[in-house]
Amino acid sequence: MAFRPASVDWSELDVAVRSARKGPSQNSDRELVDATQRGDVDAFGILVRRYQQRVYGLAYQFVRCRAEAEDVTQETFLRAYQAMARFDLRHELVTWLFRIAVNLSLNSIRDRRAKRYSTTFDDDEIQDRVSETPPTYGRDPDRATYERQMAQALSEGIEMLSPTLRVTLILVCIDGLEQVEVAAILGCPEGTVSWRVHEARRKLHEYLATRGFGGDA
Repeated sequence: MAFRPASVDWSELDVAVRSARKGPSQNSDRELVDATQRGDVDAFGILVRRYQQRVYGLAYQFVRCRAEAEDVTQETFLRAYQAMARFDLRHELVTWLFRIAVNLSLNSIRDRRAKRYSTTFDDDEIQDRVSETPPTYGRDPDRATYERQMAQALSEGIEMLSPTLRVTLILVCIDGLEQVEVAAILGCPEGTVSWRVHEARRKLHEYLATRGFGGDA
């Protein structure tokens, strides 16, 4: 079957995602990409299931709005599918997906600014997670309050970082990617990634210090 992605929309891909077998696939990314290039939409559905949450998480760290992050995620996989015929199997799929997501996220931010549209940053998920986390120092209510305040301040400090600093920090320090991988995703030299991580940490320490947390990050 010829590979004809142009007529496919997200609703069609979503069917493939939903029908993809549950649990981890035994097929490698390369095998699934090869199958997709031969016209197997279901194979691409497995790839979407495999990386959808990671792409969404990356997009959210840029746009800080769930609805926008969902739109970026859908558009990322649509564009990836449409360009799959040209994907070089020697490259890492996740790096390619992240690069698409970063570009779309930046476009979303630019469009928002151009329209002078301000959105309320959606940190409910972070705060819910914090409130559900039991204190690590026994049941001391004072310590629990301190931890919640610390988490709130850290969230606010991360929010104040520029999109590029914020996402670089997330990719390196939370997602645990190597700096060389992040450089490929963001399209910048590895030294720039190192500088951004250092700068993000410095700004976080300064912000936390102003909130009375001694700069701990």
